[in-house]
Amino acid sequence: MKTLTRPIAAAAALVAALAACTSAPPDKAPSTPLGQVRLVSYSDCDELLAGLREKAAANVGPWGFGGPQIMYMEDATAARDSTAKATPDHSTTNVHEAGVDEPDLVKTDGDRVFTVSGGVLRVIDTATRKVTGSLDLKGDDGGYSPADLLVSGDRALVLLQGGGMAATRIADGFAPPGQTRYVLVDLAGEPKVIGSIKPEGAHVDARMVGSTVRLVTRGQPAIAFPEAKENVGEAERKAMNQAVVRGAPLTAWLPEIEITDASGAVRKATVPCERVSHPAEYTGTSMLTLHTLDLAQGVTAAGSDPIALAADGDIVYGTGQSLYVASNPRWWWPVQPVDVEQAPATEPSPAEPTPGGPPPEETEVHRFDVSGAGAPSYAASGKVPGRLLNQYSLSEHDGHLRVATTLGSADGRSSSSSVHVLDAAGMKTVGQVGGLGKGERIYSVRFIGPVGYVVTFRQVDPLYTLDLRDPAAPKVTGELKITGYSAYLHPAGDGRLIGVGQEASTEGRTLGTQISLFDVADPANPRRLSQLFQKDSGSEAEWDPHAFLYWPKTGTAVIPLSSHADGTFETGATVLKITDSEVTRTGTIQHPSRTEQGLAYQPGIQRSMVIGDAIWTFSYEGAQVNDLATLAKQAWIPLTS
Repeated sequence: MKTLTRPIAAAAALVAALAACTSAPPDKAPSTPLGQVRLVSYSDCDELLAGLREKAAANVGPWGFGGPQIMYMEDATAARDSTAKATPDHSTTNVHEAGVDEPDLVKTDGDRVFTVSGGVLRVIDTATRKVTGSLDLKGDDGGYSPADLLVSGDRALVLLQGGGMAATRIADGFAPPGQTRYVLVDLAGEPKVIGSIKPEGAHVDARMVGSTVRLVTRGQPAIAFPEAKENVGEAERKAMNQAVVRGAPLTAWLPEIEITDASGAVRKATVPCERVSHPAEYTGTSMLTLHTLDLAQGVTAAGSDPIALAADGDIVYGTGQSLYVASNPRWWWPVQPVDVEQAPATEPSPAEPTPGGPPPEETEVHRFDVSGAGAPSYAASGKVPGRLLNQYSLSEHDGHLRVATTLGSADGRSSSSSVHVLDAAGMKTVGQVGGLGKGERIYSVRFIGPVGYVVTFRQVDPLYTLDLRDPAAPKVTGELKITGYSAYLHPAGDGRLIGVGQEASTEGRTLGTQISLFDVADPANPRRLSQLFQKDSGSEAEWDPHAFLYWPKTGTAVIPLSSHADGTFETGATVLKITDSEVTRTGTIQHPSRTEQGLAYQPGIQRSMVIGDAIWTFSYEGAQVNDLATLAKQAWIPLTS
């Protein structure tokens, strides 16, 4: 069994790295060309085990696969009527690519709303606005995991993602780490479980095209290292760990998958050795597994044909033809403090770090062909310098993949961003444009067809427009500098772009949420037409695009908003009207407050959607329905009882 351990130093390193994010890279390009990265399949299990042992032993340290470890302890209806009236017009999850669905907290088909709250799946009829079915998905001990949903017809896949690295199990509380489960539910009548997949590893992400879901999980080798003894040096401890790794069996790396079918029968499977691949360079400390599940067919064949990569990955991006998994470079921090005053005047290339300095800051991107039925097939891999912000840093268009990255320097004080264009077939770089936001980092990216938009920030927000029509010669065509930044960009019709982010002072201090409407019709002259500013506030839409709703038929936008101005805290959803030239506030929606231990509690709104002539908003406590035109409250549906 894998130990529930995590490095203490990782959190400190992440904080330090984030604090230095506004720093800028040298103008020099890396002297070592990055070229293509090819995945190689193992010929048999013996070769697989030998390779994994060798790489993992080289990367294990005195504390195992990471820094010093910390333990996380545990505490003790009726079927749908096919003759019903026409399905009302409705919004769907705000996704990156049209036709490629993404897991989210709430889903709707217009007639029904599906959501998981507190470990219970509920179905709400949109006509009666009542809960018509529910399914308790909590474990036997009452623990539950954060959950997302994917829905196709009368089938839902509930993605129970484990409790995260710091979660604990308490009565009616969160599940412990590592409890990833994918539960298939029949929604035709009263919801019922018709199968499940329990992979060994943590959930990364998933994408669905049609009724076919591609699931990505990530795991570390299941190796138990000896407890550290007193007066044992780190070199000796590392040698002991290397010996353990070199004696570990193949099952320590190959993830086990537990499949339960509709009858309750359980079987277990692992990835065949010949279906495990690896890049030319890899650590042996991480394994990605790609699972395929057709919701229409159930779990009968699921788990029999997964594929795996001896690689890391934390960002998933999908199109109708391709699935990309990217592995950002690990945050690095020096063992000894860096004496900035003694730093060399000439910056070393990030591809050739000085001894004891940071490793190359490079991102690997692996592409898989998902155009056919069944398991995906590996297509190609590439590597680019720098770090991705999120999946919106990736975009496939006309046979090419565009990748936006920020590259930091060895001293951690400087940075610059670039857009790289790769041939999707072979993942070889064919063009790039750099020098974006020197001394800044990327805060948002949006690619729309042959045009790209990149926002960088440190003190002011340059919005760059990019011409990507010629993959071999991408270029910057325009730049707009304003205070603050946009953390999310959303297309709003011909020549218009909506930005959600933070206003900031000229010194770069954030002041509160701002919504901007940009005119990008002239790529050489982007302009901001309108700005709405809310002092001392923030929105979940800044870091989670699923929280952003834009309904172009009425020009309505809705974002969650929390404000702490004037010593008071308020939370709700701000409703906006967006025209061709202006952003205005229509009103605010708030969920009913309740009192806990004498203190008033206001539920934070996480999601919103339009169904017919109403706005539906969702918090952990419940769902509320408001009139789309007047915002008058029409219904409240509790989700906690």
